[in-house]
Amino acid sequence: MVVLVIGGTAFRVWQVARFDERRPVDIAVVLGAAQYHGTPSEVLEARLEHALELYRQGMVEHLVTVGGSQPGDAYTEAGAGKKWLAEHDVPRDRITDVDVGSDTLGSISAVADLAERRGWDSALIVSDPWHSLRAKTMANDFGLDTWASPTRSGPMVQTRATQLHYIVRETGALLYYRLTHASAEVDGDSLG
Repeated sequence: MVVLVIGGTAFRVWQVARFDERRPVDIAVVLGAAQYHGTPSEVLEARLEHALELYRQGMVEHLVTVGGSQPGDAYTEAGAGKKWLAEHDVPRDRITDVDVGSDTLGSISAVADLAERRGWDSALIVSDPWHSLRAKTMANDFGLDTWASPTRSGPMVQTRATQLHYIVRETGALLYYRLTHASAEVDGDSLG
């Protein structure tokens, strides 16, 4: 039974990672990743480029960037994301930065509160493919109708070894979340 649960969960992580469920929704949520003095890391930039594509295609009218900061940082992950999107011609009034949350659960919780206040019901989660199922599951648990629109570029998708590592990691993290409804984030993982 344990092998079936773990294997089935790993298959779902892999399966959701392979499909882009893009559709018109209220918001695209760009999950945070490292930033350096306001410049997005390669991981975060890949997510922002994907969100920009969704915005330009008319899938969303509003982009939400999320993520806090490390001690001593002048920028948050959310702030760096908002800055990058504004520099790429997204009007500032179409970008909301939610600069709280040091893990996926904290960020998704803050986005759900914001969505409730603004009357937003539906969202696309923009993250790395392997992270999509867990983030989507959390957002749905908070009451948002959510679909995954994972990136197809960046360091998280370049090699089979990297992909396998993150499928295994996300399988464990998703099982942990389903059992505890708590975060399984590891500091410094850059998964958002």
